[in-house]
Amino acid sequence: MLPANEQQVAEFVLNRPARWTDRLNRLRESVSDPGIVVEGKLARAAGMALEAVGCVVAVGGRCMIEGLDGAQVEAEVVGFAGDRLYLMPTGELRGVSPNARVIPARTASQVKVGPEMLGRVVDGAGRPLDGRGPLLCDDPVSLEGSAVNPLSREPISEPLDVGVRAINALLTAGRGQRLGLFAGSGIGKSSLLAMMTRFTNADVIVVGLVGERGREVKEFVEDNLGEEGLRRSVVVATPADCSPLMRIHGAWLATSVAEYFRDQGKDVLLLMDSLTRFAQAQREIGLAIGEPPATKGYPPSVFARLPQLVERAGAGVRGQGSITAFYTVLAEGDDEHDPIVDAARAILDGHVMLSRRIAEEGIYPPIDIETSVSRSMPRVTSPQHQAWAQAFREIYSYYVRHRDLITVGAYQSGSDPRLDKAIAMWPAIEDFLSQSMHEDVGLQSSIDELAALAAQITRGKDA
Repeated sequence: MLPANEQQVAEFVLNRPARWTDRLNRLRESVSDPGIVVEGKLARAAGMALEAVGCVVAVGGRCMIEGLDGAQVEAEVVGFAGDRLYLMPTGELRGVSPNARVIPARTASQVKVGPEMLGRVVDGAGRPLDGRGPLLCDDPVSLEGSAVNPLSREPISEPLDVGVRAINALLTAGRGQRLGLFAGSGIGKSSLLAMMTRFTNADVIVVGLVGERGREVKEFVEDNLGEEGLRRSVVVATPADCSPLMRIHGAWLATSVAEYFRDQGKDVLLLMDSLTRFAQAQREIGLAIGEPPATKGYPPSVFARLPQLVERAGAGVRGQGSITAFYTVLAEGDDEHDPIVDAARAILDGHVMLSRRIAEEGIYPPIDIETSVSRSMPRVTSPQHQAWAQAFREIYSYYVRHRDLITVGAYQSGSDPRLDKAIAMWPAIEDFLSQSMHEDVGLQSSIDELAALAAQITRGKDA
């Protein structure tokens, strides 16, 4: 038998590997502890784009950048190149200096939503703007949502009453449809949107004011929605002075809130003003991180983001509700072939074109019936209704094609009986298309008025 001291030495030597293993395991566990955050530093700031090194964060993750005064600026990872992260701030960069600490955030990019949001006005991060105290919601949702299997969606089979005669009768929308309101600046997109906000038959209304003028937020809430309309509405406002990332978050949050209520079985009306400002915000981000411009300065990521946003709206799966969405689209310089106009027209289920010429004639809403279409109208209307709408379109188009001859006095009455009838009925057609902003014309009333007008057109043809 070994002496006591030699026996202890032998036991130490024999047990040393096990002790080292235990110690290494404890160190490994401490390193993998999620409570430990590997910080980086700010390497470059150019315009709104930031570059950080030394930390590893996934695209879409959030970081906090510490300024000289100790204040922190929140930013989101929008790309990377090698060991460099490209960040885009959600607010102002004032106080940020070279080599500032970049601290990865532990929480995911989520916002809490709930029924408590009804009647409230929030920003793109879900923070209240209305001064009515904090929002205490319990259900976290992802801003980017989750895709719905297209084969699981309920078909569009019911008409939606939007309270606008021209749309109800001639461009009937279906519950769960996605339509665009296309127009140049100052023609009346926002006014038409306000009419539908007040008059549409929906359980919940979600309004996304993305990149528009700041004064319009207060006007929309107080003048267009009103106290009663606000009660069943959620307004997400990210005006033009917000960062491009916050404007994108505003559109995502409005859609996420609509998805939340849809999943509860509600019929939701989503109104977004505007899809163009969303695209412009994505363009700013793409160009800032070095993405090449593709079409009129828009990088490819813009045309990838648009369908990702729009496809989240629509009918839900069986047992859920629906999201009927209206997106305003700005045709810059009244150019109907603007790249965003073309892209939106291709991915939406219909488009309502607003005409400056019609607006100058004093007809409001200035809807151009010839170039507008609702792709779901045949599914949600009767054959008789479709026949009436077709008769209206025929006489409307016939008059418009000969408008110049009529205006300059070159047309002689009696030369074309069909045109004579169109000229005689034109005042009634203008009255049918015109509607006051505060006048609510229901779906059935719109159809009845269209039927009466179509009967006059038919009698004219028979004669």
